[in-house]
Amino acid sequence: MEFFRIRRDIPFMKHALLLNAISLVTFVLAVFFLVTRGLHLSVEFTGGTVMEVAYEQPADLSKVRGVLGGLGYVDAQVQNFGTSRDVMIRLPVRQGQSSAQVSEQVLTALRADDPKVQLRRTEFVGPQVGQELAADGLKALAFVIIGILIYLSIRFEWKYAVAGAIANLHDVVIILGFFAFFQWEFSLAVLAAVLAVLGYSVNESVVIFDRIRESFRRYRKMTPVQVIDHAITSTISRTIITHASTQAMVLSMLWFGGDTLHYFAMALTIGICFGIYSSVFVAAAIAMWLGVKREDLVKPSRKEGDPNDPNVGAVV
Repeated sequence: MEFFRIRRDIPFMKHALLLNAISLVTFVLAVFFLVTRGLHLSVEFTGGTVMEVAYEQPADLSKVRGVLGGLGYVDAQVQNFGTSRDVMIRLPVRQGQSSAQVSEQVLTALRADDPKVQLRRTEFVGPQVGQELAADGLKALAFVIIGILIYLSIRFEWKYAVAGAIANLHDVVIILGFFAFFQWEFSLAVLAAVLAVLGYSVNESVVIFDRIRESFRRYRKMTPVQVIDHAITSTISRTIITHASTQAMVLSMLWFGGDTLHYFAMALTIGICFGIYSSVFVAAAIAMWLGVKREDLVKPSRKEGDPNDPNVGAVV
C-alpha cells in the first residue's frame, strides 16, 4: 500500500558522509556518557526490597509514590499486579538498613495515609541476583546481534551483514547513551525494549537491502549509488506508514501508560527514530562504502556457448 509515490529518486547517498559524521559524533557522545556517568540501574540489577501490599479500594499509585518520595525513595518502582487493589513496590538498597527495617518503615508510612493497608509479602533481592540478570541481559544482547549477522550473511552478503550489524550497534549504544546522560532508570523492561529495537531496526534494513537487490536485477545500467538511492526512495511510503503507526502506539504508551511503562516507551521511541535513521543513512551508506555491486547479489547467468558450462558439448 502506498499513500504517495515519489517520481524522482532522492540523492540520499550524496549527503551520506555528512550524515554519518553527525551519527559518529552522536555515537561517541553516547559512549562517553556511558563511560563517565554509567547507567542508573533499577532494583532488578542492583538488589533491594520487594513489597506487595493490598488496599481495600483501588490503589492511587501516584499517592503511594508520593509517600515513598517523602521517605527518600524517589526511584522506587510502584505498579499494580493482579488487580487494581494490589500494589508491588520495589525499593533500592539502603546502607545501614535491613530489608525488615525498610519494609516496616514503608508500611508505617503507608498506613499513616491509609490504615487499612495490608502487607502481603516482602522479600530481599540480593545483589548477586542482580548481577546474574545483568549478565544474562548482556548475553541476550550478544546472541541477538550474532543472530542478525548470521541471518544477513545468509540472506544477502557479508557486506550487508557488516553494515546491518554496525547500524544495530549504533541504535543500541545511542539508546543507552540517552539513559546514561539523563540518568533514567534502566530496568528489565528497558532491556526488553532495546532487544525489540534491534529486531525492529534490522527489519527496516532488510526491507531496504531487499529493494536494493531487486533494483540491481531490474536496472542493469544504474550505478550502485543510483540503485541505493532508488531503493530508499521507493520504500519511503512504506517506511512512513509503518513507522508512523508504530510510533503513534508507542507515544500513547509514553503519554498515557503511567510511570510503569514510561521508560519502556521512551526507549522504544528513541529506538524507532534512530532505527529509521540508521537503516537509511548508516547501513545503506556503509554497504556503499564497502563496495557493494550487482555481482554481490545477482549471480551472472551462463551465456550460451560458455566453455565453462559443463553442459556445453555434452553428448545427448
